Amino acid sequence: MYSSLRRLLAAAILAGCPAWALAQGTEVAFGAFTHDSTLPVEVTAESLAVDQSDGTAIFSGNVVIGQGEMRISAGRVLITYAEGGDATGQVERLEASGGVTLVSGAEAAEASEAVYSIETGVIVMTGDVVLTQGRNALSSQRLTVNLQSGTGVLEGGVRTILQTNAP
Repeated sequence: MYSSLRRLLAAAILAGCPAWALAQGTEVAFGAFTHDSTLPVEVTAESLAVDQSDGTAIFSGNVVIGQGEMRISAGRVLITYAEGGDATGQVERLEASGGVTLVSGAEAAEASEAVYSIETGVIVMTGDVVLTQGRNALSSQRLTVNLQSGTGVLEGGVRTILQTNAP
């Protein structure tokens, strides 16, 4: 519910602000989103189901994943282990659904779903994406964040609000 209200508020701001722009695809810098795959990943959730046969684990219910300063929260997260990784704990990818929020520093993004490929450091968020960077807000249908390069690309009905003057 909180996520829906936040999206509604962001949409209202985007619709009513004269400083918005429309574009097919927009590349943005992500200073606070960083990636250090050597840091431990901490997961909290209401429940966990592990399937040894296919090397997956499903966390559900108020899932929060943290790695360094980055946090991902969602209703459900499917973790796929690297081949043989179920024994070593080496995670290949995370697939989050049920309202996803990604936060790092002053930057935050929300979407319906997200896929985080650990080795490449790429997160793809899809479905009603809302990104805030300080006072600036952007929305689209797809956001691809490259945590190693610190860049991102928004695609699909991109709208932006760029604040040009101090508060």
